Amino acid sequence: MLSVIIITKNEAHAIEDCLRSVAWADEIIVVDSGSTDSTANICHQFGAKVTITDDWPGFGQQKNRALALTTQPWVLSIDADERVTPELQAEIKQAITNNPDASYRMPRSSSYCGQFIRYSGWSPDYITRLFRRGHGKFSDDLVHERLITEHPTLTLKSPLLHISYINLEEVLDKINRYSTAGAAMSFTNSKSATLGKAIRHGLWAFVRTYFVRLGFLDGKMGFVLAVSNAETTYYRYLKLALLNQQNSSDIS
Repeated sequence: MLSVIIITKNEAHAIEDCLRSVAWADEIIVVDSGSTDSTANICHQFGAKVTITDDWPGFGQQKNRALALTTQPWVLSIDADERVTPELQAEIKQAITNNPDASYRMPRSSSYCGQFIRYSGWSPDYITRLFRRGHGKFSDDLVHERLITEHPTLTLKSPLLHISYINLEEVLDKINRYSTAGAAMSFTNSKSATLGKAIRHGLWAFVRTYFVRLGFLDGKMGFVLAVSNAETTYYRYLKLALLNQQNSSDIS
């Protein structure tokens, strides 16, 4: 009764554990945006149906492409760095049997450079990922997409494991990619920014993560996470300011 959808690019280091955690599903759909490593081959080995795309329209549209390929009544969307625990598997099976018209959100437990984060705004982190096919779709956002559904949303108890940011190199890579995507999305929505706004928002991101959301209780990694959140926010606004400046120059 269940299709699992995953979007990938160069996830050979993570995708095998992800696929093992959902091997019990009736169907696994993978939409890959041109991996240059062994991601696609690994997915084939696990019996997944793999589609390779030439472009990258953003997270939301790519997930909708995967959604359009499903054939089962229910859909579970996960990322390559996420894992379904046996406890969550049991809850999912029970949920899709007992409540045919509901969608489901679940808590996500995320790690940062090897440490699971309990505060810093990362926990509790509820995400809606399980829904009946035809009862929802993903927003078209380039990044931080969300499921759009008009059906009731119920809550599962068991967490989805999120093995994010394995090391600082990955942190820095995602800071660059996510700030670029965020700036592009804001620019498309006619938003503007300045250097001053970038500094203010970056500082507030640190204060919010480390103090307001109790990141200091996560120890040294709470501090590192607060700094990386500040950097992502700062660069997102700075890149938006540069896009605004370039657009003004082009117009003039």
